[in-house]
Amino acid sequence: MTQTSHLVRRLVTEIPGPRSRELQTRKSAAISAGIGVALPVYISRAWDGALEDVDGNVLIDLGSGIGVTGVGNANPRVVAALARQAELFTHVAFAITPYESYVEVGEALNRLTPGDHDKRSALFNSGAEAVENAVKIARAFTGRQAIVVLEHGYHGRTNLTMGMTAKAMPFKHGFGPFAPEVYRMPASYPLRDGLTGAEAAARTVSRIEKEIGADSVAAIVLEPIQGEGGFIVPAAGFVAELARFARESGALLVADEIQSGFCRTGDWFASEHEGVVPDLITTAKGIAGGMPLSAVTGRADVMDAVHAGGLGGTYTGNPVACAAALAAIEWMEDVDACGLARTIDAAITARLTTLKDRHPEVVEIRGRGAMKAIEIASPLDLTPDPARTAELNAFCHRNGVVTLVTGNYGNVMRFLPPLSIPSPALEEAFDVLDEAFAVTFG
Repeated sequence: MTQTSHLVRRLVTEIPGPRSRELQTRKSAAISAGIGVALPVYISRAWDGALEDVDGNVLIDLGSGIGVTGVGNANPRVVAALARQAELFTHVAFAITPYESYVEVGEALNRLTPGDHDKRSALFNSGAEAVENAVKIARAFTGRQAIVVLEHGYHGRTNLTMGMTAKAMPFKHGFGPFAPEVYRMPASYPLRDGLTGAEAAARTVSRIEKEIGADSVAAIVLEPIQGEGGFIVPAAGFVAELARFARESGALLVADEIQSGFCRTGDWFASEHEGVVPDLITTAKGIAGGMPLSAVTGRADVMDAVHAGGLGGTYTGNPVACAAALAAIEWMEDVDACGLARTIDAAITARLTTLKDRHPEVVEIRGRGAMKAIEIASPLDLTPDPARTAELNAFCHRNGVVTLVTGNYGNVMRFLPPLSIPSPALEEAFDVLDEAFAVTFG
């Protein structure tokens, strides 16, 4: 099958098929059991909104590799840039002998991230690395130790970022003790707390002042839209109020935009929706079309507070990944990827609204842009329903649509299609979701 602007599922075997099952048996014998697989369908090829497996099935992709391939899998511009750079050199270590593409990525991030102040960037490999380095930078700049995070937050799988993450299974269970001086505070969860943004922020600030002391806080690290926590969109004004508190108390506001960045929400960064300008912003996932790259970008005085050699690593800002990032950013700018995300938002919201009208178990539709979700719970008392959420997800998988379950209660279905997904594929995927609800709820 060649790449086309139209895509329809192709199911030639059961899901997973015989070849995928064979590979899963090999995986069990060769790979740690700690490496889980949500859908054991082994992929041989992928393109805009499509995943072709080793059995010849074509699945519609509403996951984008957990929000990574926003520009489309194997985006031609990214592939060409990768090939050109790989022919020149694949690694030299920027800390030893630098190269221009690293600087170009930094310049692009300084230009695109919120705020018109003087900025600096530093590149890393993964989202967790970016968050951990943002903490290092904040501590170096403020001379303080305490890091404030929020309920339902997710920040990574390293020791420090596990401590910053709210969900025990599968991320933290059995892996402690975790790094100290991390304090979890109430978040804004409008469906479940019923608070305005100002009320939720006042509650959080009061806890910070009483339990930590404002003058001890180096940084408040938050996701403008929480990802693994369930695509929770805080009430209007919540993030802005925490930004104001941080500014007035001498702490830094760190926006973790690893999942929400790079046009995913209909803005380049989700912080922009409320006009919030973070002191530091962490990025990864959508930055480089599938290549491992992440960054911390922020105020020049903050970023430059770290001594020379205090940031970096062997592979950080790999030249091939930098080439991919520059090509991906060029594509996003040229095609108006923010506009694509808003179009996807309108299409998904229309389908989910109709679904919610038929099924009151969909207690909330939330998210922005191509970062949408539904929460499944009792319409009477909001008791989470993870069992039927899992049934819905399994139905979609069996019928050739890659969907993801998230949320601390395991009752949220999230939809992260690539920004390049063709409209027919998106509509067909939600036809399958409609069928899943009809089978599960009647």
